[in-house]
Amino acid sequence: MSERANASVIPFKVENEPEDEMAEQGSIENPAERLQLSEAVRMAEAIVFASAEPVSERQLAARLPEGVNIAAAMADLQEIYARRGVNLVRVGDAWAFRTAGDLAFLMSRDSVQQRKLSRAALEVLAIIAYHQPVTRAEIEDIRGVETSKGTLDTLLETEWVRMRGRRRTPGRPVTYGTTDAFLDHFALEEIRDLPGMEELKGAGLLSTRMPANFSMPVPPADPDTLTEDEDALTDIDLEELGLLTPRVTDE
Repeated sequence: MSERANASVIPFKVENEPEDEMAEQGSIENPAERLQLSEAVRMAEAIVFASAEPVSERQLAARLPEGVNIAAAMADLQEIYARRGVNLVRVGDAWAFRTAGDLAFLMSRDSVQQRKLSRAALEVLAIIAYHQPVTRAEIEDIRGVETSKGTLDTLLETEWVRMRGRRRTPGRPVTYGTTDAFLDHFALEEIRDLPGMEELKGAGLLSTRMPANFSMPVPPADPDTLTEDEDALTDIDLEELGLLTPRVTDE
């Protein structure tokens, strides 16, 4: 028999393994903090479940115990519902429960048939989504045709589009942008999740033979923040636009 066959393996222990020791210490959680987080998850679940509208993180922070890590609590809750028939989804800066995507067909019979948007309305909606904030004149310039007030009114009625401000240019035209309802309807966490040029080409919504200098606009990171050339809508603006009942003063 060879010397290699007679050789035996001698077990040994490596001393001073700082990385393993640190990993072991890092895995230890504070029981009190974990209990607080678990209770916060239950409370957040109740708040979101009972709300008819998506609940913002600011609203959650106002109703949950002080010091709770909102992001961690919602991440835990989202993981809990990840494989269930109902999922916790992010809608902009808010959270809502929605039917799991692969089970949406079960709800088709109960869904309300919505009025279909015209081709013109879809074009205007796409322009607003990608180019916001944008004025009616800018929409017409991009489309190359006149945009009727009725088309914009239809989009405002869907609550996917809103009047967000006034441009600091002569005439102070109204600027338009999308809403959280738009994100919710199209299952987007944020406006920058809109499909890019390659995705639109793959879906057959853009020609594969586009001009070399053609590029897709990038939506703003925070569509709720007014730009430098925008003014916020005042009560007077809202009255002029028919969005606020004029105040009656006693003489």
